[in-house]
Amino acid sequence: MKVLLTGANGQLGRCFQDRLPADWQILATDSAELDITDLAQVTTAVSTFKPDAIVNAAAYTAVDNAESDVELAERINATGPANLASVAAQYGIRLVHVSTDYVFDGNANAPYTEESPTNPLSVYGRTKLAGEHTVSATAPDAIIVRTAWVFSEYGNNFVKTMLRLGKERDALSIVDDQRGCPTYAGDIAQAIIALLHQQAAGGIYHYAGDKEVSWFEFAQAIFTVAVQKAVLSKAPTLTPITTAQYPTPAHRPAYSTLAGDKIKALGITLSDWQGALNKTI
Repeated sequence: MKVLLTGANGQLGRCFQDRLPADWQILATDSAELDITDLAQVTTAVSTFKPDAIVNAAAYTAVDNAESDVELAERINATGPANLASVAAQYGIRLVHVSTDYVFDGNANAPYTEESPTNPLSVYGRTKLAGEHTVSATAPDAIIVRTAWVFSEYGNNFVKTMLRLGKERDALSIVDDQRGCPTYAGDIAQAIIALLHQQAAGGIYHYAGDKEVSWFEFAQAIFTVAVQKAVLSKAPTLTPITTAQYPTPAHRPAYSTLAGDKIKALGITLSDWQGALNKTI
């Protein structure tokens, strides 16, 4: 299989390349090599490489910055996927597009299914949802994978931030009233590979960690492992706080646990994020 990968230098892009099956070919591109917001560039890349599938791991993910950088977030999260979907449909190529739990408002009290009503609270969430809509409308057989709280050994993420702060500070205050599922980027990559292998039906799939926690509980887990692995000599003192005590430019869902029953029915297991956390650290 020939795969055109966008966002090659991001967490998911790097992990996808690490796990690429030996008999697959890949054209791994970042924004400097392929600007997905430029339809002509996308058309040229696809017509030249002739992939069997496109995996769109490119996204504007700076949630707070997006509140003031609306135009760029829209171009990368909505216009880019629209271009990829248009060219994929034109050439009969399978598109896998990655989306987010932030398309939900967090008012639910049970895990969100693929059919749950969306109501994003932030520019990031709204632009990602716009990307979903245009992909679904333009390339109906496209696969949309919603995921959450992504971490890995690459890029910037909560795990790496906690490890850095743990070395710099003796005490940290962590939000404890937002709940979701941490997800290892390597597991997302494996899930996408499995969906392509199986030639899964188009539509939305939820793929996230197998255990729900708060950010505070996630931080506790990170520091427990970090001390066990001698990455840190001791854990900082952690204090749980509310979202109101830690205001940010973007509103985040208080509850964004994703139900994974649809993807599990295909034999794809959810992310064992605790096991992956050990390996990542």
